[in-house]
Amino acid sequence: MVKDVLFDLDDTLFDFHADERVALDKTFAALQLPVDDVVRARYSEINLAQWKALERGEITREQVKRRRFELLFAELGYEKEQALAAARIYHERLAEDFHYMEGAPELLEELYGTYRMFLVSNGNLSVQQGRLGKSGIGRYFDGIFISEVLGVEKPDKRFFDLAFAKIPDFDPAQAVIVGDSLTSDILGGINAGVRTIWFNPKKKPAVPEIPADHEIFRLKDLPELLHTL
Repeated sequence: MVKDVLFDLDDTLFDFHADERVALDKTFAALQLPVDDVVRARYSEINLAQWKALERGEITREQVKRRRFELLFAELGYEKEQALAAARIYHERLAEDFHYMEGAPELLEELYGTYRMFLVSNGNLSVQQGRLGKSGIGRYFDGIFISEVLGVEKPDKRFFDLAFAKIPDFDPAQAVIVGDSLTSDILGGINAGVRTIWFNPKKKPAVPEIPADHEIFRLKDLPELLHTL
């Protein structure tokens, strides 16, 4: 039986790629610089690589914020000062908008009252607070755990140990984690000893080294799955 459902936020409940595009366009507009799909795609690649490095403990969160723009702007031939300004502006703009993954608000409403729900996110605190505040979905959760506050990133077991210690009567055997990232959410769940549900809307190939217990392609399929566990 499942009692507690741990949700990742970005690209699980919020469409981070849509949020990222809006914030990036606002940033380039503020600096009066051109932006197109090639630049957007390259930023996404660089950004993802920095977050993966953070998950591995190779760089700090502040380095992620700076390096993604320093690397991109160096490729584009812009000055370092412009990159630092972009990092600051982007961080502010990202907190201003949110877009849901398909079916996310309906899912939370359906599960609310049946399960205890929690957020477990590696996102930046001010960004997540801004988007959660604007969306109003914070009311669905019994706890919100953000790595910047806990001081440890997913998939580190210590992240989950700290979070679980704050949940009354928490039993790992009655919990699941739902997330889109194999290296953060699913590996984190494995490390923490809770069952894992990989949300895989793009139907990416599985990675044998990080086996999820279950896989869904649509959020609307989650309630039925939870009922069977």
